[in-house]
Amino acid sequence: MKFEYQNPTRLVFGAGSLNQLGEIAGELGKKALIVTGGGSVKKNGTFDKAVSSLKAAGVAMAECSGVEPNPRIATVRRGAEIARKEGCDIIIALGGGSAMDASKVMAAAVYYDGDPWDMIFHGQPDPYFPTKALPIITVPTLAATGSEMNCGAVITNEESSEKSFVQAPCLFPSVAIVDPELTVSVPKDQTAYGVCDIITHITEGYFNSADNAPVQDRFAEGAILTAMECGQKAIADGTDLDARTHVQYASIVALNGWIQSGISAGFPVHMIEHTVSAFHDVTHAAGLAVINPAWMRFAAKSNTAKFVQFGERIFGVKAKGADDLDAAMEGIDRFEEFLKSIGCPTRFSELGIDEKLIEKYAQETLRIIYDEDGNLPGLPPMSEADIIGVLRAAL
Repeated sequence: MKFEYQNPTRLVFGAGSLNQLGEIAGELGKKALIVTGGGSVKKNGTFDKAVSSLKAAGVAMAECSGVEPNPRIATVRRGAEIARKEGCDIIIALGGGSAMDASKVMAAAVYYDGDPWDMIFHGQPDPYFPTKALPIITVPTLAATGSEMNCGAVITNEESSEKSFVQAPCLFPSVAIVDPELTVSVPKDQTAYGVCDIITHITEGYFNSADNAPVQDRFAEGAILTAMECGQKAIADGTDLDARTHVQYASIVALNGWIQSGISAGFPVHMIEHTVSAFHDVTHAAGLAVINPAWMRFAAKSNTAKFVQFGERIFGVKAKGADDLDAAMEGIDRFEEFLKSIGCPTRFSELGIDEKLIEKYAQETLRIIYDEDGNLPGLPPMSEADIIGVLRAAL
């Protein structure tokens, strides 16, 4: 293995850490744009606590509320304009992955004279890669995306039904304040979706990476088992702070680059899901729960040994050997049953999606991202027919 790993985000983790927001923000700027979602942070008191901490530290503030579950580019434009108009020199994302992703692009858009959609990779010949952004503080209120400690963001263009990503070093948050107490009010369904999101972030790298990465495999398997075991406890009892804490930390390590160090992995399940949810605006993790098992059954036929390992180490499946496809499929079946048991959908029909646009999903996915052979990057690479086959299997 040859790799470099750097994550400049300072992580402040633990129950009660929200109280440090004002002090930390004051080290980075004088006026903050607070970015929030649909209003839950105001209903449960999190917003008031954040504002009190900022006021006590003498940090002024403006607000951009109403970020959607699949954050819209129009909302990013609105937030960047508020930041400019109000003279904000720091952005605080207070919410789930959508608020954090939108905040990152807002922070870069403040310094960009063009349309922020230029930053989102959507198959254009000359994407704009941002190099400068306002300092960002992420304060996640949901364990799911891991956006609090990485340099990526996913944004939807509601006018063109496109959903895609941007990655740039300047989008790393300066500080992530991760307080598991903020997640105890998250309802069961959103908790379950978060667990699915965490696990899918891990399995994307686990199954799409180069062979012979035993340390990363064990990291991945440990994080998956933790998300499953503690996730079930958090779903059963949302006030179980110990369980919430471990799920929250699993969310961070699932996508802060640590588990993926030294492996070269595509994210085919995410790329397919982005296309589907761009058309239907479904919850991101609900789409992942449907697509991931179907993709696994496709990929297991050419990468059997890794799926056998998954079944053995995660579910205790007894295999006859590394090429035991039946054992690999049993592990996938058990994973799908786990998703069902925590309340996730596993078929498109549960989301009200039929086969009418399946070919369109495949074509749009490949229009946005493809390798030198025109296939969706992954192990194995996927042709248009392969993507259609996976989508049909998920109906």
